[in-house]
Amino acid sequence: MRILVLAPQPFFEPRGTPFSVLWRLKALSHLGHEVDVLTYHVGRDVLIPGVTIYRTPSIRFIREVAIGPSVVKVFLDGLLFISAYRLLLRNRYDLLHTHEEAGFFGTLLARGFGIPHLYDMHSSLPQQLKNFEFSHFGPLIYLFEWLERRVIHASDAVITICPALEEHVRRIGGHLPHVMIENVGSEEEPEDLSEKDFRQFLATHSLEQKEVLLYAGTFERYQGLDLLIASAEEVTRRHPDSVFLLMGGKPDQLIYYQKMVKDRGLSNYFRFTGMRPPDEIPVAIRLSHVLLSPRVSGTNTPLKIYAYLRSGKPIVATNLQTHTQVLNGSVAVLVEPNADALAKGIISILDSPLYGRDLGARARRFFEERYSFAKFVQKTEQVLQLAVG
Repeated sequence: MRILVLAPQPFFEPRGTPFSVLWRLKALSHLGHEVDVLTYHVGRDVLIPGVTIYRTPSIRFIREVAIGPSVVKVFLDGLLFISAYRLLLRNRYDLLHTHEEAGFFGTLLARGFGIPHLYDMHSSLPQQLKNFEFSHFGPLIYLFEWLERRVIHASDAVITICPALEEHVRRIGGHLPHVMIENVGSEEEPEDLSEKDFRQFLATHSLEQKEVLLYAGTFERYQGLDLLIASAEEVTRRHPDSVFLLMGGKPDQLIYYQKMVKDRGLSNYFRFTGMRPPDEIPVAIRLSHVLLSPRVSGTNTPLKIYAYLRSGKPIVATNLQTHTQVLNGSVAVLVEPNADALAKGIISILDSPLYGRDLGARARRFFEERYSFAKFVQKTEQVLQLAVG
């Protein structure tokens, strides 16, 4: 099957949806399909067998694309639409596979060229307008809600990434062909990390003989880093050898949170790495004592949760739907979204390493039973057949 994938993101960059697009492409490659992916001019190429990357025209003054809705994305999506139209004129495709807002015009392109359309729904876009505080203007929210309903009803099949989105699609689309495919990541197990990798990472970030508490991800406000920093005073008082390792964040976000830490007198207990290559994340996870996800809003499951489960390390996460649709109290410490509760959850693991090891072992078994790459590929093939069938 020849598939055209429309990815309205800077692909590839090490962050949420681009990771999801990468894993979808690896699954399509694994299944033997021929794939053309069209994405923004921003991002770096990746080599995947059977996958060819096309990009929109380069815009010199746009060198990065922020996470979430923006005027810049509207402009780039216009270029994506024009470039997709040209590709469809030149080539014959068996399926159009669109991610996120590309579904808005993907339905028109699919109908115009007479090919099936698969909509990959990573989030509810009207909800994103609110989460990222892009707009609370009622008519604009209503317009996006109407567009979302239209895309879902006009698609031949839909992919969602978590139970909350699955239920959202069921409410809108009824019996529309649909498969939930969790973002479990690639087929590669990070088992070949060398001792040199660990020693170098520990030395670079001054983590020797420390109890490492890891957060890895974006630094958007809904991720709950304010909550995490507020919890640190009690954690470090009880465990003075503990260190919060925060991986990710853009330069302006790093400045903001570094100042917050400094103002609280906690600079010695925090390490900020900035955005790092994806291959450093498994190293950080492996040497950590506790893995953290303090998210305070949203309904989508953070991608990091699957990597956390897979690692077999103890997890502390807020007791909100964004986590509880995957996690439960037998595989993670779930806490209320306040600083005191988060601190107590972290301390409960640091106080009892045996408890932490048992929790991590259960998390690893939980992952192996439910979220293997083989199942990821199997579900991908299932939704492809629904879309073209």
